Amino acid sequence: MQGVSSHLPHQVVAPVLAVIVAHAINEFPYIKERAGVFRIGFGYDIHRLVEGRELVLGGVRISHRSGLLGHSDADVLIHSIIDAILGALSMGDIGKHFPDTDPRYRDIKSTEMLREVMNWIKERGFSVTNVDTTIIAEEPRLAPYIEEMRAELSKELSTSPYNISIKATTNEGIGLIGKGGAIASFAVVLLSGGKNEHGNKAI
Repeated sequence: MQGVSSHLPHQVVAPVLAVIVAHAINEFPYIKERAGVFRIGFGYDIHRLVEGRELVLGGVRISHRSGLLGHSDADVLIHSIIDAILGALSMGDIGKHFPDTDPRYRDIKSTEMLREVMNWIKERGFSVTNVDTTIIAEEPRLAPYIEEMRAELSKELSTSPYNISIKATTNEGIGLIGKGGAIASFAVVLLSGGKNEHGNKAI
């Protein structure tokens, strides 16, 4: 198209390209399937580290002298993913759906909360395309656990581990996290598929 576009004005080239793309989407089912609605969500969570609690991240038990304080198991990684999914669905935040004042969620595993959120995704015709996360923790060292966390989240999110990124970094000694007093997590989630306002597949 470079040779053609160099001799034709933009007003002619743009409509021609639009027709070509539309034709390709109609002719090839795979392209049509992938041309649905995409929704992006961002999530964040932080919890203090205290003695006498088990440390769980991504549904995986981490060997450490302290654990995260919270109403549930305080899995900041899963909480940030849930928050991102809810954002992508425009459903508010994790506190709205799993309040720390509700006794039903006391000491609940975050994987159970994630399963409930996955049901909401499926009800709306979406699926998880990919997840990118960053855990901020001065300690413990998380690199040995990352692949296990990816495998666990793969099962919960109904997607390949290839679509799940988990990174870990420190806070360079800065603030509560840098002093080893807390762990935080950021997550970005991309959902695809979806239904329009009439309940029909949006593709």
